[in-house]
Amino acid sequence: MKGKKYINAASKVDRSKTYSIEDAIKLVKETSTSKFDETIEIAIRLNVDVKKADQQLRGAVVLPYGTGKAKKVLVVAKGDKAKEAKDVGADYVGDEELLSKIEKENWIDFDIIISTPDMMPQLGKLGKILGPKGLMPNPKVGTVTTDVAKAVEDVKKGKIEYKTDSFGNVHSIIGKASFKESALEENLRTFVGVIMNSKPSTVKGTYIKNISISSTMGPGIKIDLNSFDK
Repeated sequence: MKGKKYINAASKVDRSKTYSIEDAIKLVKETSTSKFDETIEIAIRLNVDVKKADQQLRGAVVLPYGTGKAKKVLVVAKGDKAKEAKDVGADYVGDEELLSKIEKENWIDFDIIISTPDMMPQLGKLGKILGPKGLMPNPKVGTVTTDVAKAVEDVKKGKIEYKTDSFGNVHSIIGKASFKESALEENLRTFVGVIMNSKPSTVKGTYIKNISISSTMGPGIKIDLNSFDK
């Protein structure tokens, strides 16, 4: 059963209609009626065959206005690279000692791991712990790198990762309901732009089938794809 707030919010959205970006953002803020600051999410349905490796999307993007959520960063590095990470505000920095803590104490008090390439063999041994939680660093999203300072700064600015699910959809956060409309619009356009530019060369026909946004507890709002040409 849907609650009264959801039913009232859903009544403001015409499910048979696609909205301009500006109208969709106004609506998503209007239909966010919880007492807490709801997260604004985007879902993009793509015409990709995820059974084919070259049609699986995976990457990362720095949203201009961030996500509204602070992320705790663990950097696995030694020597100068460890110092660089500390200097730019990584929450935790270490090497074997921290990896041992993760393994023995199941310690996961962080949202993302950044690692230098030389530490990946040791990190790889924790695959069973980190893999299912989506925490294993990956060079495709910039979390395995020698430039740890930039990687930490990007995460703190609002870097998010994305990848296609088993149905060929991409989901992400584009901010909070408390964000200004202009900030949500810029985050939205930035994210969609990255997905558009990541079109696999083997995809035939229409690449993006539909785009919708919603708040945590609100209904989905479809966006007119033509409004991205403006």
